[in-house]
Amino acid sequence: MKILKFGGTSVGSAENIKRISEIVLNQQEKIIVVVSALGGVTDLLVGVARKAASGIKLNGELLAIRARHEEIIETLFGNEDGVKTIDSLKPLFEELEKIVQGVTLIGELTPKTLDKILGFGERLSSLLISNYLNVPLIDSMSVIKTDRNFGKANVDFDLTYELISEACSKVFQFAVAPGFISSAADGSMTTLGRGGSDYTAALFAAAVNATQLEIWTDVDGFMTADPRVISKAYTIPTLTYSEAMELSHFGAKVIYPPTILPVYQKNIPIHIKNTMNPLGDGTLISQSETTGKDHPIKGISSISGISLFTIQGLGMVGVTGISMRLFGALARKEINVILISQASSAN
Repeated sequence: MKILKFGGTSVGSAENIKRISEIVLNQQEKIIVVVSALGGVTDLLVGVARKAASGIKLNGELLAIRARHEEIIETLFGNEDGVKTIDSLKPLFEELEKIVQGVTLIGELTPKTLDKILGFGERLSSLLISNYLNVPLIDSMSVIKTDRNFGKANVDFDLTYELISEACSKVFQFAVAPGFISSAADGSMTTLGRGGSDYTAALFAAAVNATQLEIWTDVDGFMTADPRVISKAYTIPTLTYSEAMELSHFGAKVIYPPTILPVYQKNIPIHIKNTMNPLGDGTLISQSETTGKDHPIKGISSISGISLFTIQGLGMVGVTGISMRLFGALARKEINVILISQASSAN
């Protein structure tokens, strides 16, 4: 079994969804397709939620999201199938509208409610695409179990792997699953963090011991540098798990960093491919390490918006616990520290 994940750009138009259909139907083995929300829809939902909580009148944003899906359906489907698919999406749009109305009336947006709203993007796209491919839909909420850390929930791996394995064992050839969404023990919808659809695909791959995890995106793979900055940047053909993790963590937004761990633990290769260029080689991520004699440096990535600050003073010299107090304060504000340099006089 292989797991194929398609990102927001890959499902952003009717033409791209047709490409997905060609890619999937050309596969020779059992396939689970994990999809993101239509490109830009999650950002629209964030805007809707924040406007509603602030009491700002919505100017047709919900109608625009609905129209976007219906336009794609009308392009992809014949008249009868198109009407059936639009009808199947109506309950989700009605549910979304009621939740947004509730946020507007209360004037408060909790992390739990925000997760509920953001999850509609994947719920809608996965239903649309499963109808187009005419394949079963696996409810990721029912098989990916987490704690109640809304916004970026922590996965219960043992239970999740058991539930995914059971659900996938019933798949005859192909199935579709929404990325990003999950649920807590009490049934509350949770999410795996922005970019979490990659993580969903990795969980599916690890649960079924997939032969490969394919991440289909809008680039040919990991590049040696940001092509918007370095014009001569080119695709890196192979990376190790640790190299991919480093590049992802430090700014290469090709893959969501937590994605790598579940497949690394099961030694499942990750293949980064371009939906717009399916015949391209892409980047293969595995445990195999090349010698690197010709290109000892695999790639260069960068992060913008980084702050550097220095704490110093005679009052710190010889005082025990300064580092603990500093990093404890940063952790409470969820500030990630990526580089530390400490003088010998600090303890």
